[in-house]
Amino acid sequence: MVVTATEFKANFGKYLELIAKEDIFITRNGKTVAKVVNPQISAVDSLRGMLGGVSSDIDMDSLREERLLKYENNV
Repeated sequence: MVVTATEFKANFGKYLELIAKEDIFITRNGKTVAKVVNPQISAVDSLRGMLGGVSSDIDMDSLREERLLKYENNV
């Protein structure tokens, strides 16, 4: 979700509740200045949620290996 800094400040409690479900990007003058995330949700879980129909058998090791392969191929 994307909200302005003014909106975030005015409705802080509302956005605290929403953080449990999704990341919040805060903008000022049309530019993203902050990202608020739930510390209880791992990066892997966050990626799974964004990718939708991805199988639940993805784990940290396979994601790390894929990232390293992409990096090595671009160097």
